[in-house]
Amino acid sequence: HSAGTRHTDWAERDRAIVLTAVLAGLRADELVRANIGDIRPADDGGVIHVRGKGNKDRRIPVEQALIHELKAYLESRAVRFPSASKRRSSNGALGAWPATAALFVGADGERITRGALQYRVLRAFKKGGLNSQRSAGVLVHGFRHTFATELANENVSVYALMKLLGHESMLTSQRYVDGAGTQNRAAAAQNPLYGLIKQSRKP
Repeated sequence: HSAGTRHTDWAERDRAIVLTAVLAGLRADELVRANIGDIRPADDGGVIHVRGKGNKDRRIPVEQALIHELKAYLESRAVRFPSASKRRSSNGALGAWPATAALFVGADGERITRGALQYRVLRAFKKGGLNSQRSAGVLVHGFRHTFATELANENVSVYALMKLLGHESMLTSQRYVDGAGTQNRAAAAQNPLYGLIKQSRKP
């Protein structure tokens, strides 16, 4: 590691956490509980299977750009923890791990804790020059709020938003939405925050 970087610094992982939070609208606990097998790639992107509040499952359609970020993170993880990945796989970075392995891990290679996840998000904000006065927990939930607000601004239906966010009631989702719209995949694909991936990738 170069001077100024810590053993706990792991840009690929932190980037994957932030992008998964903002592009899939997951709660902090859902990010912690996520397993590698919950990421299901497809030709048109993929789906993240989420075990949400009250053991209610939902499927979040995601675009290829996020799947690519998750694979880049898992490739960096295989370098850090070579004995933890199970094999080389035709499915690439996703298939190289047991399906039940934690999606996000700490510097020790074990499932990341909620506190560590929130701290990594806070550090990512600071590295980006954003000195938020809000707590790390509020920052993580802010990504979820941003996800919902951006989709609502794109006229996604209340029903589609409720399904994507895992809300019990449409009334909870209604506060984000003025217009009506489309099906879930089309709704997720409309998220303008996917542009952040292109903008932040260096050529």
